[in-house]
Amino acid sequence: MAIDETRAFKPVNIALLTVSDTRTGADDTSGDILADRITLAGHNLADRAIIRDDVELITAELHRWIEDEAIDAVVTTGGTGLTGRDVTPEALMRVKTREIPGFGELFRYLSLKTIGTSTIQSRACAVVARGTYIFALPGSNGAVKDGWDGILAEQLDSRNRPCNFVELMPRLRER
Repeated sequence: MAIDETRAFKPVNIALLTVSDTRTGADDTSGDILADRITLAGHNLADRAIIRDDVELITAELHRWIEDEAIDAVVTTGGTGLTGRDVTPEALMRVKTREIPGFGELFRYLSLKTIGTSTIQSRACAVVARGTYIFALPGSNGAVKDGWDGILAEQLDSRNRPCNFVELMPRLRER
């Protein structure tokens, strides 16, 4: 990470969504890893929820957070695989204003180093939805570590050079 110490750190308000038919607050280890990393990085955990793999429910929660001016970004974990119940990418496509294709590409590149060619089964993706970033990570502990440590920790740090997602936030709603 190329941190420019002369720049001020700007905390981001991040909502965290776990998509799962089986996880609860007691055993949401991937969500816990992300929550810890969000707060340890100096960001604000604005909200957290667990929703089952249902595109309508996921979309409704995303709309709620997109409309909340206090939330800058959403990170989801789970529901990005290939099975019939994995519908997180479909929910993101329903709310998107613009896709961020490089996020999924970079995630799979980084994941290749840890899980080999199995990374091809991931549909990790990201979008901007009416000024809110939404990042969809797979549900495994390793995947959320790869996604946060390898991409989001840098791109959500306002001091990261040569550029970062934070400095674009004021301009995301431009027409």
